[in-house]
Amino acid sequence: MGTFTDTPDEAPAGLPQWLVRQAHRHGTDIALRHKYLGIWQVRTWRQVADEVHRLAIALQARGFSVGATLTIISRPRPQALLAALAAQWLGGAASLLDPLQPSSEQVPLLAAIQPEFVLVEGVEQMHRLRAAGISPRVITYLDKRGLADSLLFAGAQDYQGWIAEPPADELAVPGPAQHTAFVFYRWAAQAIEQQRVSHGELLQEGLRLVEREGLGRQEEALAARAFASAGQARYLLAPWLIAGFRLNFPENLATRDRDRRELGPTLVAGTHETYGRLHKRALERLPEPGTLSRRLVDWALTTHPGPLQRYLGDWLVRRPLRDVLGFSRTRAPLLVGDALPPGTQAFFEALGIKVCHWGDSAQWEIPSNAVKTTTDDWVESQSQLA
Repeated sequence: MGTFTDTPDEAPAGLPQWLVRQAHRHGTDIALRHKYLGIWQVRTWRQVADEVHRLAIALQARGFSVGATLTIISRPRPQALLAALAAQWLGGAASLLDPLQPSSEQVPLLAAIQPEFVLVEGVEQMHRLRAAGISPRVITYLDKRGLADSLLFAGAQDYQGWIAEPPADELAVPGPAQHTAFVFYRWAAQAIEQQRVSHGELLQEGLRLVEREGLGRQEEALAARAFASAGQARYLLAPWLIAGFRLNFPENLATRDRDRRELGPTLVAGTHETYGRLHKRALERLPEPGTLSRRLVDWALTTHPGPLQRYLGDWLVRRPLRDVLGFSRTRAPLLVGDALPPGTQAFFEALGIKVCHWGDSAQWEIPSNAVKTTTDDWVESQSQLA
């Protein structure tokens, strides 16, 4: 990576500037880890900044500039996160779509927003783009498995080819606090709504979280979900860049709970679905009701334990359960978005895990230039074309 100006007396105004600061000050520290084929692959802060820099150069060479949007459809992968930072490096925004969203909802959404610059995980997402009837100006993919020699989109390029390109002249780090960092979309009231979240808002909320929870470089966090919500960007991505801790990506969605247990993260930023899934998993592993073992568990998980219940219950029940769920070292369990159901909330409190709720304050609105449409409208239009 080239040389970039870092002004230690001034707080960075945008996410890429925080990345550059971390690369300057703690360049050899581990920033990202991604489990691949059972082995944790690492990237230092300097390596992360270098890769983002190369991606920004590649995007700029393909016409991406200030105000443009990079649409990303991928499961949790470091490459998707770094591509978002590269778009922001150039003064643009990233729009993250959840690959687990049903195709029946996402395809008409893609048709409505007509993205020009797209990064997809692989062949499944390319099929969705094709089904939406769009032809992106630029498209790159992370996983070539399942892609024939003649790709679904002419000119689609491999992400690895982008970062392998010889770097051109260095790019200046913009000061994009006034620019949108992320754009999120959803269907609501039979129309498309969007959230536009600025760098300034993300950094303000991220700094508030870092200070309130006392987060530092020693933290280990697991990015088990795609950054497809404003809450995830606000309470995991921004704090990662500000505090400089390690962000870990599971091998895949099927291994995320096992990887969490192996990692033992100190910081967890989950949604009510995350905690609900873990609650259900724990209940499935409990002894059958009525057995002696189950009576011991119920005794240990009482809402108001006495001294003996707190001591023995912790050693015999609560600590093993925390370990099974991957919360053995967690000191900052965060809930992003909607509140937990009472039963799930009570369960984690009984385990000694005090989940702190951080709501999503960003407002949804219908874009002023949007043409009101619905999934039914889109399906009807496709049937007429057929």
